[in-house]
Amino acid sequence: MKNNTYKAILTAGLVALGLPAMAGEVKQLPKPVITGGMPLMEAIDQRESGRFYDPAKPVDDQTLSEVLWVAWGANSQGKRTIATARNLQNMSLYVLTKEGTWKYDGKANTLEKVNGKNLIPLCAQQDFVNDAPVHLLYAAKDDKWGRCHVGSAYQNVYLYAASKGMATVIRGLIDADGLTKELGLQGEERVIAHQTVGWPESADK
Repeated sequence: MKNNTYKAILTAGLVALGLPAMAGEVKQLPKPVITGGMPLMEAIDQRESGRFYDPAKPVDDQTLSEVLWVAWGANSQGKRTIATARNLQNMSLYVLTKEGTWKYDGKANTLEKVNGKNLIPLCAQQDFVNDAPVHLLYAAKDDKWGRCHVGSAYQNVYLYAASKGMATVIRGLIDADGLTKELGLQGEERVIAHQTVGWPESADK
């Protein structure tokens, strides 16, 4: 308990000084709202890839919590929101920001800071990427089932985005090797895909 208190005080001090918080910082996300929304069949009908984002409109923590929950959270029965082969549950989900990289813990509904690096440039081989406020990285064993798990996760994000009126697109045009190295992934785990999420650019721009 004393160590946790010391860590929290030190982190708060770094933030107050305008310095990056240390790796290992944990951020509790708001509880996702899992009721309401667009009917499933309508969301499937409206699902599409969107590449134009409003860079001036951020995604609030409540919405981010729900984006992450649909991709890799734990439902009310304590099960993952997506199925995994043999129930391996061996996918990892990361959030990239300009201030650092965070790993999502779906069971605890938290983000844990991995490092203070801006890894978005390793994903930004297309200009529109820089306008997106949310950057998701999916990592898993680079085999048939790992890629299937990632596909299930990003499809859930697509359906949530359609229901919420947001834009999203799954991307493979990234420096997957560089990202895998920066995240310190071990064994056969590697970055599989990147997904941008945000509010669509208004039609009158």
